[in-house]
Amino acid sequence: MTVRVLLFASYADAVGASELSLDLPADARVRDVLARVKTLTAGKRVPEWPLVAVNERYAHEGQLVTSSDEVAIIPPVAGG
Repeated sequence: MTVRVLLFASYADAVGASELSLDLPADARVRDVLARVKTLTAGKRVPEWPLVAVNERYAHEGQLVTSSDEVAIIPPVAGG
């Protein structure tokens, strides 16, 4: 199945893109999406557990993803 992944902040910088299409097994979960994206960061540091949204709703690491889902990876943001 193919999942669309939107990347923000340090994840987009580390991967060099703000959007990816990932081919994943049918039983993939949010944690599998994160693991796959981390393999694309070329050793650059990225937050271990960013916020993740599936189809614009916050998701937990064990949530299943399905074909045509949109997964957004949002690293923590600090500011003042």
